[in-house]
Amino acid sequence: MTEHYTLTLPLLDLATADEPARTALERGSRSGPFLPNMYRAMANAPGLLDTYLSGYARFREESGFTPQEQEVVFLTISAENGCEYCVAAHSVIADTKSRLPHDVTDALRAGQPLPDSRLDSLSDFTRHFLLERGRPTREAVEAFLSAGYTETHILYIILALSVKTMSNYANHVFDTPVDPVFRAREWKAFRFATKAFQAVTRRP
Repeated sequence: MTEHYTLTLPLLDLATADEPARTALERGSRSGPFLPNMYRAMANAPGLLDTYLSGYARFREESGFTPQEQEVVFLTISAENGCEYCVAAHSVIADTKSRLPHDVTDALRAGQPLPDSRLDSLSDFTRHFLLERGRPTREAVEAFLSAGYTETHILYIILALSVKTMSNYANHVFDTPVDPVFRAREWKAFRFATKAFQAVTRRP
């Protein structure tokens, strides 16, 4: 496979960024105790970072999903898109803020069925919706609704897909370094170890 192109733009910070990048970074710095490398990369296009932050906040505040469900949606999308940075970040958020059970997070990271049937339905539908490019089958929607979700939830999954496309793709083209706070849940070694195990144990 051809190696993808990596942008040469710098990771900006409040001291080096010009306006309006600084304004976008200042907004991002209000969301936590440090400025994530992902924000520093995205700030090279201030509209990208600002739109991401707005959509992310609206999903967190308005979607009607619980914090645990929100993390399932974000982790499902990020894993399917192969975003090492976002899987690591959302795994740590799942552990420390959203309180998603570790076995659920680990199953998401390994691409395995979730031990919670409702969350498994949410992850399955999110993945289906992504892979079908927003054209879910009737059967998939009926299964999703039968799990207790609503058509409004589908619209907020579109919002989650939108913001994760921005962050996942930005991380791809920057090969964004995982911040130390997220390294406890780095995905790369875990993912490749899991794939190797599956290859060895897979039935013929």
